[in-house]
Amino acid sequence: MPTVLLKDGFRFFFYSDEGSEPAHIHVKKGDAEGKIWLEPVSKIAYLNGFTNTEEKQIRVIVFEHLEKFKTQWHGHFNQ
Repeated sequence: MPTVLLKDGFRFFFYSDEGSEPAHIHVKKGDAEGKIWLEPVSKIAYLNGFTNTEEKQIRVIVFEHLEKFKTQWHGHFNQ
């Protein structure tokens, strides 16, 4: 589970066995967790247990780091 970014208590990462899926990033903070598709467009798959404020923070962080997340994904999975 490579961690791509730690920011504001959020951990953004992906599972090494999910390379057959489209590019996406997981996010976790405490017991809350989520998944965001990165391609073909950035889109929330699910966000469970986050407050509305945290969901907004996640959206901003993903927007700010979208290219980094995609580069890390493709580099890890050699795509």
